Amino acid sequence: MSYELIAILMFSGMMLMLMTGQRVFGAIGFIGAAAGMALWGVGGSDIPFAAAMKLMKWYPMLTLPMFIFMGYVLSESKIADDLYKMFHVWMGPVKGGLAIGTIGLMVLVSAMNGLSVAGMAIGATIALPELLRRGYDKVLVTGVVQAGSSLGILVPPSVVLVLYAMIARQPVGQLWLAGVLPGLMMATMFIIYIYLRARIQPHLGPAMKPEDLAEFEQISDHPLRLNFIVLGALILLPLLAMTGLSDAKTTAGVALAAAVGSFALRHNPMFYTDVFMKEKHRLLFSGVLPLAIFAAMMVPFVNGWTSLVESSAIGAMTAFVAAVLKGRMNKEVFETSVRSTLGISCMFMWIILAALGFGAIFDGLGAVNAIKDLFTSQLGLSPWMILILMQVSFLLMGTFLDDTAMLVIVAPLYVPLVGELGFDLIWYGVLYTITTQIAYMTPPFGYNLFLMRAMAPPEISLRDIYISIIPFALIMVCALALVMVFPQIATWLPDYVYGK
Repeated sequence: MSYELIAILMFSGMMLMLMTGQRVFGAIGFIGAAAGMALWGVGGSDIPFAAAMKLMKWYPMLTLPMFIFMGYVLSESKIADDLYKMFHVWMGPVKGGLAIGTIGLMVLVSAMNGLSVAGMAIGATIALPELLRRGYDKVLVTGVVQAGSSLGILVPPSVVLVLYAMIARQPVGQLWLAGVLPGLMMATMFIIYIYLRARIQPHLGPAMKPEDLAEFEQISDHPLRLNFIVLGALILLPLLAMTGLSDAKTTAGVALAAAVGSFALRHNPMFYTDVFMKEKHRLLFSGVLPLAIFAAMMVPFVNGWTSLVESSAIGAMTAFVAAVLKGRMNKEVFETSVRSTLGISCMFMWIILAALGFGAIFDGLGAVNAIKDLFTSQLGLSPWMILILMQVSFLLMGTFLDDTAMLVIVAPLYVPLVGELGFDLIWYGVLYTITTQIAYMTPPFGYNLFLMRAMAPPEISLRDIYISIIPFALIMVCALALVMVFPQIATWLPDYVYGK
């Protein structure tokens, strides 16, 4: 039996098992292990075992639970509610402003949580009811929530890009940086569309009336508490870094000491002052918190002061301390965050383990070279035509699979093939992520469509959800085309940072 036929049988068997409702990691891992033993006897079982050892020794994997924990702490502690109120007040007077603010909320939530599901849950439970109550068109706002939540797997810290990094054997840091500009570009394109649509059809996104905002012009009953220890650390740490007087360990030590000190002395009036201001100005500081957490995590990493794992630990610790200082951390929030982190981390590790075992068998067959020869020599396709066909296949698979399943099913074939064709694997990781974002929302069986149906209020029908996503999906296709035609959109930032 030829290796090409064996490869086809492996893919067919895997798809058959998935159609029977088996778990993704079970279907992929079983086919990989069974094929290894059938081809090479008992010794073939060493291949999945070697994949397990490779996973356990992959140091960046430690970032996965850290970022998931950070996202759940910020989500469960209701910090996202404060963010939405901020956008509600400051963007409300603009036509379509609340929808634009929802996109801004999703960008900040994505910077705190690398999962699109979390963004969908926050958007559907916080933003969607308020938008409907304010008279926004239900089709428009449903599309806004779905499109905004998809940014979670592109804007760092993206958990999906961590998974891609492991399978493609690429640096996580470069992939995250590669996702920054495409993610912001896509969010900007969403905002421009919403603004123009609301200007042309004002009834779709009416501006808030001055009387609706009157309560936010009053002096707030909840003062802004400024902790002197935290303020001192925020001033001292950049000065130490710029003058070169401290290394990474000293910087981390100062930050940890400031966090512990601010928590221990949070009720001592000598170390804080309460500032009373208008409610709209107080809410503005809600947006500073996620940006500060993101900066505390990414700035040391980008400047080379900390490793990726150390930065993830800083992010998790900073989020935890922020929830404690805001009085939002209790036993229920902590337990829910830890349990959810454990469950999702274990799920991802099993999937990665299965994908590595399956990919090792595939590499051993030499199937990648055979398929490359089929496309280029026998069918006469150019590398760009093959790449476009890959993206189309992702769109088709996305109608019935989520992003993780798509990646682990085709990564053993696509990733080596992309490298053989001469394309940059960092750039392709961004292409894959944008394509899966589109596939999520592609009718009739897009993953996000049914997730939205489960979370949306009864007045929003499945037909509304299908119609709502069409303009946003077209915008995402345009963004995908721009990144394909101008790879520098994705590669410039990692090249600049790592080149420096």
